[in-house]
Amino acid sequence: MKDIKMVVSDMDGTLLNSNHKVSSKFFEIFKHLKEQNIQFVAASGRPYYSIVEKLQPIKNEIIIVAENGGLIMEKEELLLSYEFNKNRVKELYTLVTNIEGAYPIFCTKHQAFILRASDDLVKTFSEYYSVYTLIDSFEEITDDIIKIALYHPTNAETNIFPHVKHLKPELNVVVSGNHWVDISEAITNKGNALTFLQEQLGINPSETMVFGDYNNDIEMLKCAKYSYAMANAHPDVKAVATYKTETNDNNGVELVLEALITESCKY
Repeated sequence: MKDIKMVVSDMDGTLLNSNHKVSSKFFEIFKHLKEQNIQFVAASGRPYYSIVEKLQPIKNEIIIVAENGGLIMEKEELLLSYEFNKNRVKELYTLVTNIEGAYPIFCTKHQAFILRASDDLVKTFSEYYSVYTLIDSFEEITDDIIKIALYHPTNAETNIFPHVKHLKPELNVVVSGNHWVDISEAITNKGNALTFLQEQLGINPSETMVFGDYNNDIEMLKCAKYSYAMANAHPDVKAVATYKTETNDNNGVELVLEALITESCKY
């Protein structure tokens, strides 16, 4: 591990515990990563502003990959973004609003447009999309869409994915959590975002460590020699990752990073 120059972690189910919190232990470990000149990257399906809320103390010291790779930011500077063509969004709006039991959220750089839902559901969505506007029609969407997130109250892989999987490979359609399916442009995934950063920073896969738990992490896990699946990860993720660690509630990321710091300090 002594050659690691970049650590990349997913958020929900990985760095965040089941209460959607980052441990105080991680922030202590981050100080040591910084001392060792190891770049930390938060890579999530969450929007940029939500990731910043979770990592507020270090927001200006890290790189943030948001919306599954649709947006890359560093110190509030835009490094890369991919938006949908407006005509494409209109077609997709018709499709996703007709899937029974699905609740669509249209994600932009600065806010989410949530198709009007119950107060309880909006409260659930606001954990991920804290800046939002409730809408009743397509015409109310005023910003460029980066991603469409589809929520199902019980299981998205069973109840939503079969209705949208035909959009592949023209679009990227991925199950990103038990309740979520995400749709974006084909080029938009965490793997392409990580490859972009590796090229920009001159860091190769053998110098990269990645942590993930769900299918939207698979591409970026393939971009690192040190790829870790959480114990709570989807079976597809465990099949791709080279290594495994403890669950997100048992500080699986922190345990590996502590070993990384110990190893790095020897040299």
